Order: sequence, then C-alpha cells, then structure tokens
Amino acid sequence: MNALELFAGIGGIALAEQMAGMNVVGLSEIEEFPITILKKNFPGIPILNDVRKINKQSLRCVGIDPKTINIISGGFPCQPFSVAGKRKGKKDDRDLWPEMFRIIKEIKPDWVVGENAANFTNMGLDRTLSDLEDEGYETRTFVLPACAVGAPHQRYRTFIVANSISFRWRRMGQSQEERCLRKFTQNSKTKRWQKKRENAVHLLLSGTKEITSGSRKFRRNDDGLSIGVDRLRALGNAVVPQQILPIFQGIVSIGKDTNAL
Repeated sequence: MNALELFAGIGGIALAEQMAGMNVVGLSEIEEFPITILKKNFPGIPILNDVRKINKQSLRCVGIDPKTINIISGGFPCQPFSVAGKRKGKKDDRDLWPEMFRIIKEIKPDWVVGENAANFTNMGLDRTLSDLEDEGYETRTFVLPACAVGAPHQRYRTFIVANSISFRWRRMGQSQEERCLRKFTQNSKTKRWQKKRENAVHLLLSGTKEITSGSRKFRRNDDGLSIGVDRLRALGNAVVPQQILPIFQGIVSIGKDTNAL
C-alpha cells in the first residue's frame, strides 16, 4: 500500500505508516528544519516542498506514479483551529485543508487520513467531512490523547479516516450502476456528518483528563533566545507515531481482507 504524506513535519505520521507496513512514496514539507530531519530519516523518498504546487504532473516529475497512490495522509496546519492561536479558522491564510482536498480530488486515493488539533472538532470538522463525503468517501472521526499510548502528556489529536465507496465496490466486483444506488441524499448526508462531529466532541470531553503534561524549563542564550527553537517547534507540531499507528494497522488489515475476496 503506497502512501503520500502531506504536511509531513519531522515524519511522525510517515513513520507510523512504515511501522504499519505501508510504503511511503512521497513526502511534502515546506519548512527547512523538518526537511533536514526527513532527509535523514527517510533517505531516497522524494520531498515536495510546496503543497500548493503538488499535482499529478509534479508527482511524475519526482518519479511517483499518481495511479499507484493508495492513501493520502497529512496533518494539515492546526494553527487556524488550535486553542493556542487566534482561531480564525477558514479566514486564516494557514488554512490549507482546501489544498489537501484539491490533491485528494485529483488523485482519488482509496484512503484518506487527516490529523489536526483537538479543537478542530469545533471549527473545521464539518467542512472536512462534508468535502470528503461529496467526493464519495465514508468517514470516521477519532479524538485520541497521546497518553493513551504511554506518552507523558495528553496531546489530544483529531484523526479523520475516509474510505472511498468506489474502493469497496471495486474490490467486491460491483458495477457502476450498483454503485450509483449507494448515493445518499443531501439531507441524510448532512445528518451523518453532524452526528460524527457530535461523537468526536463527546470523545474529546470524556477522555482521560487526569493526566497532564509536566512543566518544562528551557535554557536560554545570552541573547535571550531559547536553545533548539526549531527542534521544539518541530516536536510541538509532530504526532506521536504510536498515537496514529492503530489507524494505519487497521487500514492495512482491511486491505489484506479485501484482496482475499
């Protein structure tokens, strides 16, 4: 199963994909420090700098066949939605979900996995689920803390998992006419993704609240700047691989089951 990882950062999600047995064929990251980490930890894997310039042609130029991409994943920027920011949502110029969605529409992968901050469930989730379902994907949303996999901090993250309806019908040998019968009305679709958002918010509010992150102390240089600012920022944006690993393991398992049909 071939994966294209957008907004790769230092590669937490890509590492989880590899741990699950996926083949990461491409990475996208624009910031200089994370790119150096990606080059070190994922040697030989093409890195596309600007997600806004990714399309079928740009992928072919670095040796990636768009037709072979089974899954597109990415932690699109959380700053527009995080409680630590100004929460401008779609009005924030760092809102890059539309770019990720553009790539999804062009490549049409069987699977999509998105990641964002916990507060995304209150701001951008409805739009994302609606966009994906308009393109024929069934979606599920999970809000999981890093402490659930043994990390010493909560670090709640929202994970969106989408599976193409056409993928399932294709694997089962169904015809295009039968697939058309699977289309839902706008009203039923709206009710479904609203319910999913409510479920995600419920998971967030009912999570393990008693575990909190410990305080940190940073040494400073004479000029007043913290040592390792780039590293700290990269870690702050990263996803604990074990936090998302069960999702990719489930996708790989489903792929094996459908291949056996």
